Amino acid sequence: MRDEDIRSSCFNSLAVLCAQFGDDVPYKDGLDRGFAFRGTRVPFLTYQKGIYRAAAQRGPAALSINTSYVSPYEDEQTDAGFLYAYRAGSIDQPDNRALRAACELQVPLVYFIGTRPGWYRPVFPSYVIADDPAARRVTVGVGVMAGPLDDQEAVIAEDPIERRYAVRQTRTRLHQARFRGRVLPAYGSQCAICRLKEARLLDASHILGDLDERGDAVVSNGLSLCSIHHRAFDQDLVGVSPDYEVRVAPRLLEDEDGPMLELLKGFNGQPIVVPKRRSWQPDRNRLAARFDRFVAAS
Repeated sequence: MRDEDIRSSCFNSLAVLCAQFGDDVPYKDGLDRGFAFRGTRVPFLTYQKGIYRAAAQRGPAALSINTSYVSPYEDEQTDAGFLYAYRAGSIDQPDNRALRAACELQVPLVYFIGTRPGWYRPVFPSYVIADDPAARRVTVGVGVMAGPLDDQEAVIAEDPIERRYAVRQTRTRLHQARFRGRVLPAYGSQCAICRLKEARLLDASHILGDLDERGDAVVSNGLSLCSIHHRAFDQDLVGVSPDYEVRVAPRLLEDEDGPMLELLKGFNGQPIVVPKRRSWQPDRNRLAARFDRFVAAS
């Protein structure tokens, strides 16, 4: 049995939660509510273990798997998919049987990937596309929801290029989410420039981007910025000096275009907020390299 009905209810409920919270969903007051199925509440996942098969299921395959923000397992990301480790213990213990059955039956499941403490990004539909008992791990691929909006069906992409693209896109978004999950708390969940504290309007901006050899996804290579200042920083309309001072591009300082621009210009020369922990503070060498680009663009 494939448990299509319970999987459909699970995916539909997750779509509602993602509409409410965004791509990342909190466990508390979110995922911990579970979802309705035939008059009962069914959990999405469990905190205690990574492989989950619901008691309400009739088939043998897992409903969801999860990797916590700090996982004891070496789950990796490849172009083919995500490598997910068996649970410790016998290869035939119940959780591992449920994981392997998902591969045998090719049923869709949810891969909950922790992006910060207490928050998960549900990747669904996902499929266990390969099983490697010798290495004690499986490969998890990313599927798609296809068909009319009112009657969508979970399918795995058939085209290899499409599958690789879906995995790379998911990996990129997870990288950004985990980077954000580290940077924003370091800054007290506020914009380093304007001190805005609405988390839904805050981004984690790289000082040096991923393509730079120094563009590591570490807090000291990040700034917590509101959406406006993030866009201005990316476009070199606003810079941050190695002395942690805001600089506005001269052409903006000379322009007059209403109160929003005047507000932006008002931060020129002001200090940014920096994390209290020294190791989290913006790396001055990275800032110097980025500030040179800002000066050149100005």
